[in-house]
Amino acid sequence: MQGKQLKKLEAELWRAADQLRANSKLTASEYSMPVLGLIFLRHAYNRFQKVKIEVEKTLPSHPQRGKRPLTKKDFEEQNSMFLPDKAQFDYLVSLPESADVGEAIDNAMKFIEDEYDNLKGVLPKNYSIFSKDLLKELLRIFNKEVLQKAEGDLFGKIYEYFLNKFAMTGAQEGGEFFTPMSLVQTIVNVIEPESGVMFDPATGSAGMFVQTGYFIEEREGLDPARKVTFYGQEKADMNTRLAKMNMAVHGLEGFIVQGNTFYEDKHNLTGRCDRVMANPPFNVDGVDKAKDVVKKDPRLPFGLPKNDNANYLWIQYFYSYLKPHSANSQGGRAGFVMASSASDAGHSEKEIREKLVKTGAVDVMMAIGNNFFYTRSLPCTLWFFDRNKEKDEQNKDKVLMLDARKIYRKVTSKVNDFSPEQLQSLISIVNLYRGKTDKFKTTVKTYLETAASLAKETAEITAELQKTLQSIVKNEDLKKLNGGLSEKLNTLEDYNDVLTRQKQLIADAARATPTIEVLENVARQCKAIRKPQDKIIKQLLDTIADAVKEQQLNKNKEWKALEVQSQYLAPLKALQQQLSGNPDEEEPGLLHETEYFFKQAHWLTSRFPEVVYTDVEGLCKVVTQAEIEAKDWSLSPGRYVGVDTATDDDFDYEERLNEIHVELEGLNEEAITLANAISENFKGLAL
Repeated sequence: MQGKQLKKLEAELWRAADQLRANSKLTASEYSMPVLGLIFLRHAYNRFQKVKIEVEKTLPSHPQRGKRPLTKKDFEEQNSMFLPDKAQFDYLVSLPESADVGEAIDNAMKFIEDEYDNLKGVLPKNYSIFSKDLLKELLRIFNKEVLQKAEGDLFGKIYEYFLNKFAMTGAQEGGEFFTPMSLVQTIVNVIEPESGVMFDPATGSAGMFVQTGYFIEEREGLDPARKVTFYGQEKADMNTRLAKMNMAVHGLEGFIVQGNTFYEDKHNLTGRCDRVMANPPFNVDGVDKAKDVVKKDPRLPFGLPKNDNANYLWIQYFYSYLKPHSANSQGGRAGFVMASSASDAGHSEKEIREKLVKTGAVDVMMAIGNNFFYTRSLPCTLWFFDRNKEKDEQNKDKVLMLDARKIYRKVTSKVNDFSPEQLQSLISIVNLYRGKTDKFKTTVKTYLETAASLAKETAEITAELQKTLQSIVKNEDLKKLNGGLSEKLNTLEDYNDVLTRQKQLIADAARATPTIEVLENVARQCKAIRKPQDKIIKQLLDTIADAVKEQQLNKNKEWKALEVQSQYLAPLKALQQQLSGNPDEEEPGLLHETEYFFKQAHWLTSRFPEVVYTDVEGLCKVVTQAEIEAKDWSLSPGRYVGVDTATDDDFDYEERLNEIHVELEGLNEEAITLANAISENFKGLAL
């Protein structure tokens, strides 16, 4: 399914599922599990049906007894769940009007749990609190034909989308269960989980494991279950259940247990992990450091921090869980999210940080800007450890400081993330630092090939637009309108300049193998042509529309026969949307996309022209332990990379204005809400 179609489907499903909240008195956290349970059930049934068809083809047939019945083992051999008859989605959808739908869904969940011990007590079983009509409508919606035919990881993506939405609505302990997707992907791509033991001691909804699965499938083309073993520990019962469901939806298995990581180490994985990844809760107060289990914790090799903040407990856990490098095995890597304040914390925390830096395991520090989390706006830092560096005399003294605070995409007025291209560019820089050039070359090549492909498509639509404009100009009937449309068109500002640029864009993009210089020229033309072209088309459409209205008011019957609306207005609007985008659908047009992908390639190649790592002012710097000591053992990238004072030719003022517009809309909505609240309070005070 294409990205645009998936977005529409996700939005439609969310609107439908949100009826559970709108038509009940439940909070977001109370109705989130039932919704996720239905997604789980729909996905499990799709997989069941597909495997059933495939297995039945290969079943041996006996002359008298026919084919043997399917067994649970048949499904498990194909990495599919076995579903009893009354746990199958079709059974629930086909229930008679008199049936108790809530009870039937609750029973379906119980039947699945009876078959699988790892799901005992995990699936939601409170559907009876909802009205029968509401549940039947939800089952109908989740039985849409597009979902019946869905394959691959479509449901995994839908499940993640719903987790995201629930986080934004404040479900599940303030959204702490959900780490923003782009941060998870950044961590996974930097630590490169390929095989062995993976551990997340603050599992949340298991997003780290899901992205690890994607990483292994895409990079290795292998089944993650055959490459890695997932271990997780999570404090909250609700989040533990979410994690197990999330992994099941994605076809993954793991050992997820409930437990407070400060006092319990249920998997006993100290020194045994190939990869550790986590987004622990920031700045936790109240850990009882007087307990022996904390004071004598072997996971705190650098000492117990004296302040009440738990950040440096987590940091030491992540280091301690990793395998040390040895003659027989590679050392482990860790990647985790941490409050930015931890990078410069003083007193006992500074002493711990000094010891940690001196091990040589600190590999990359990446500063992240504001608003990447749904429930807090403060910036954060991604920390990365690599215990292989401890034995590497050439690299143990080096740390990559990467300041990504100015790199982001605005999603809403309150939420930022990395675009897929921004993420790949950051990972390319990390690879250059590690002496690997393949990722950088592949990424740049992909950007340029995409830009070239989009340029050809842009040229084709632009040529079609020119033909349409020319047919309008040459139309004898239209020439008579308002003193002549052709004369009107030629007097429009920038018309001739736009025509010239259109012809040049078409000629450049038509080249078989456009060079970087040609693509740069096309990108500049795309940017230069967008606004004046839109202005001309708008004026032309307005002129034709006004003329048509005038002829209709004069009851000119000949004009009805011309069908100007379908002959000229509709095609012109359609071509404009393809080139300039559709604001209502939040879809960028070809002009913007062509320019965008070239700019992504240019951003990388202009900073690393020799395809080798080099320090870039305001972006990245490789520092030594001596430099870190000189700055009081700070691990804050901003203190090292400096400020980029050069004029940035890539800065898109139009894009920034759009971002400001989004921010303003958000502030206006908040202002209206606040004004209404104040008004209601005044009414309440009235005597």
